[in-house]
Amino acid sequence: MGFEDLLFWSRAQFALTAGYHWLFVPLTLGLGVIMAIAETIYHRTNKPEWKRWAIFWQKLFGINFAIGVATGIILEFEFGTNWSNYSWLVGDIFGAPLAIEGILAFFMEATFIAVMFFGWEKVSRRFHLASTWLTIIGATISAVWILVANAWMQQPVGVTFNPDTVRSEMTDFWAVAFSPTAINKFWHTVTSAWLLGSIFALFICGIYALRKSNKHHEFAYRNARVIAPFGLIAAILTAITGDTSAYNVAQKQPMKLAAMEALYESGQSNKQGKNIDGKGQALSIFGVISSNNLEPLTSESSDPFHFNIKMPILLSWLGTHSTDGYVPGINNILRGDYYHPDGTKALSADEMMARGKQAVDALKNYHEAKKAGDNQAMDTNRQIVMENFPYFGYGHIKDAKDLVPNVPVNYYAFRLMVGCGMLFILVFVLQLIFVRNRERYNKARWLHIVMIFCLPLVYLASQSGWVVAELGRQPWTIQNMLPVNAAVSSLEASSVLTTFVIFALLFTVMLIAEVSIMAKSIKMGPKTHEDEALIENK
Repeated sequence: MGFEDLLFWSRAQFALTAGYHWLFVPLTLGLGVIMAIAETIYHRTNKPEWKRWAIFWQKLFGINFAIGVATGIILEFEFGTNWSNYSWLVGDIFGAPLAIEGILAFFMEATFIAVMFFGWEKVSRRFHLASTWLTIIGATISAVWILVANAWMQQPVGVTFNPDTVRSEMTDFWAVAFSPTAINKFWHTVTSAWLLGSIFALFICGIYALRKSNKHHEFAYRNARVIAPFGLIAAILTAITGDTSAYNVAQKQPMKLAAMEALYESGQSNKQGKNIDGKGQALSIFGVISSNNLEPLTSESSDPFHFNIKMPILLSWLGTHSTDGYVPGINNILRGDYYHPDGTKALSADEMMARGKQAVDALKNYHEAKKAGDNQAMDTNRQIVMENFPYFGYGHIKDAKDLVPNVPVNYYAFRLMVGCGMLFILVFVLQLIFVRNRERYNKARWLHIVMIFCLPLVYLASQSGWVVAELGRQPWTIQNMLPVNAAVSSLEASSVLTTFVIFALLFTVMLIAEVSIMAKSIKMGPKTHEDEALIENK
């Protein structure tokens, strides 16, 4: 096995771990809010059924939370084991948010989750409610810092490169923490997690409403009345933040947006970053891509679709928030034949690769001059490195075509995510209509069946979002700074393959265990008044 095998299995192992981890995180964030809302209702109304229902949601939350933590710890370790060059170059920046997450958020969760689970009847109702809310707030804060770290990989800001240590050093913590990408990624991710948690909870309500026994019909109806409006708000916020996310991607990662659209050619732009013909660009609603027409910089790639349904002007609005804004295609980006909104002409891929190669060579010459004690050569090469460092990562790119991510995967994943999101808004609206009347809700069997089918769809949509976010920026681990082929550790490919198989088996067993425990808990359902009376009589 050679370097390509090492790179493939290192990427595959990280994708496996991240994919499994993301099965648990959004449910933790979404279900956590629902359990806190249920306990809040109990605190305000003093109705014992809401206490039983809050305990039920907390039980499901706890099962999911425990396995999510396990996969998350493994994921963080892989940065040091499989991606040591990455960790060396940017560990000072990337490590800071993760350290804050561990010190602040994780300990906050660990403290209050114990009170939440074991503090019933042992602490005051007010303190217990506060502990429940602080548990989910801690989980959300944990997500904040992880998303800040991920956002920095998409938009590296607030740093400077030190050629002496060959490391990037943080110069502005607040720029890292509050970059447009970080803010948008946090809100889009968290609101989508609320959406997923709502779908999951309504899925359970739907199962109980379909049962012939009316043991949990009251639970289903009354919880659905609370969850449906929360889910609709989450779905609408997810759509709004999705729009701002697409705009941010267009500004910072134009190749990602071009891949999401399977857009190869966009015509010409003027020096104001507008379409030269004054018309807006159409958004692809859905199309079928021809696998034979995906090679960039060829005449065939100008239209890679067998057929393509478009919406006029929408792409210009999505990417520039103007009706005639210019959104470059893949070939335009590679050729550099368009203008930025500030009037500067875009550099071609070949120009950026040449400047990146200058930076890489100058860095090598700088260290040779340092060993030789040649101060003049050091100053000259240092200046070349710093002038060309924005393109440093391009110096490790061998072919301009390697800068193009997987177009079909990004195109279809984006449409799966958006299409499901629109479906969920409709489903939540229907839920709101039907939960206004108990009898109508109980008789709407088709609606409960729809909710059951929505559960796998919401997980597909959630995973698709991360596929677009991460595969869309390939070949970069850090946008423009470090490609994956320069970030990987020097390991034996066979060792990575072995651990990949071990993790695949381990995670699969953990997932089966969680689904089994969850299914058993859902089948039993929350305790009823009769259950508690029976226990007391015994």
